[in-house]
Amino acid sequence: MKLSALLERRFNLPSIPKVVALLLTELDRTEVDLSKINQLIGTDPALTTLLLQLANSSFFKLAGKISSVSEALALMDLAHVKTMAQAAASATSPKAVPGINLQRFWQYSLNVARVSRALAGLVRQNQQAAFTCGLIHAIGELAMHLAMPEEMALLGKETPALDMRRAKAERRELGYCYGSVSAGFARMWNFPQPMVEALEHQYAPFENNVYEPLAGVIHLAAWRARAKEANMNERAMAGSFPDSVGVALDLDIDAVLQQDPFDWAAHG
Repeated sequence: MKLSALLERRFNLPSIPKVVALLLTELDRTEVDLSKINQLIGTDPALTTLLLQLANSSFFKLAGKISSVSEALALMDLAHVKTMAQAAASATSPKAVPGINLQRFWQYSLNVARVSRALAGLVRQNQQAAFTCGLIHAIGELAMHLAMPEEMALLGKETPALDMRRAKAERRELGYCYGSVSAGFARMWNFPQPMVEALEHQYAPFENNVYEPLAGVIHLAAWRARAKEANMNERAMAGSFPDSVGVALDLDIDAVLQQDPFDWAAHG
């Protein structure tokens, strides 16, 4: 399927059922805790995507300017958020995407978001935007599996969805990868241009005279999270570290590993 045809499709990206349930419970309270709402939405790639779509729509007249959940929540009333959450609840199913283990995908996405935020602080990039980009960087993978389940199943036999070589395999087979799809949707939804470019160039942040530091941040964070998924030991990580990206951002492997937001030592 061509990228343009894929981007014309409409998808219901699945949310985390527990997060949606907790969000609706919080929104039903007499006095809502906004920080809790922010925290809940910020763990869910689909809810974050929906909220940013709404915040960057023409309705609020701030298209292309809202890059984080907290900015979006400051902009809209809770009735909008509740409507969004109710819609997400009706579309949510933990088996909604063929060939994807959603529990692993959600945890992986949150890991990328957390490492992205930490690395962005080191290279003086917008940490909120980095967290958002990290959280939604692979929503294109979900869209590809929903649109092309058989093709993705074949690809997954050799290169699983969270494999470090996945983007390269997708580009070889299809001419584009999940990053191009994520960026295509972000562009359609009027997300801020730096975020669109970071998603677009996350696979190869500094190729073809491109220099988008946020793309480099996402690339390194995804490398770290995929190394965790593969249970890589220190030697394997050293051999797979994307040196050219690290050099461009002045971040070596030790700097990246030191930004782990929690202890992954038990995972290799």
